[in-house]
Amino acid sequence: MIKSPICELLGIEYPVFQGGMAWIADGNLAAAVSNGGGLGIIAAGNAPGSYIAEQIKIAKRKTDKPIGVNIMLMNPFADEVAKVVVEEKVEVVTTGAGNPSKYIKEWIAAGIKVIPVVASVAMAKLMTRLGASALIAEGGESGGHVGELTTLVLVPQVCDATNLPVIAAGGIADGRGVAASFMLGASGVQMGT
Repeated sequence: MIKSPICELLGIEYPVFQGGMAWIADGNLAAAVSNGGGLGIIAAGNAPGSYIAEQIKIAKRKTDKPIGVNIMLMNPFADEVAKVVVEEKVEVVTTGAGNPSKYIKEWIAAGIKVIPVVASVAMAKLMTRLGASALIAEGGESGGHVGELTTLVLVPQVCDATNLPVIAAGGIADGRGVAASFMLGASGVQMGT
């Protein structure tokens, strides 16, 4: 497997993120993926902060590797979950379904690597200016709340618009999709179902 800047940045073996799939991506799955060398991610979905705190504790009991939490910003408990990731000292936060600008400064101050999902060049540029550690360029093939562009169109545009590592997401299901993502300039991939 290819090593990339995202591996060094996050302390992971492989440049593969597990997608934040609501009610599926729990502490057990995140720990298993992180133990396997990727970045396991707990999905907040529409869950309250107490559920996410519990899942983080489960993951941390099962792995000493980095884990992440995906905060779906349309979650009515997003403010609560944003505080939980700081309190629980999560290594990485990914975000989706909105603009995480109001949280970024606090997360960075807490030492969290912030990796927002972006569906446009404009959002990629904003997140870069605000201090994101990397970006997830997620095309419309992905599940969840994404933009209009496909992954193969979006990834090179985002790579050209930022100096940050870019993770490709959406419709990547095998080695061919991983290889295509790297050829388009990505430093890693995010895969869900």
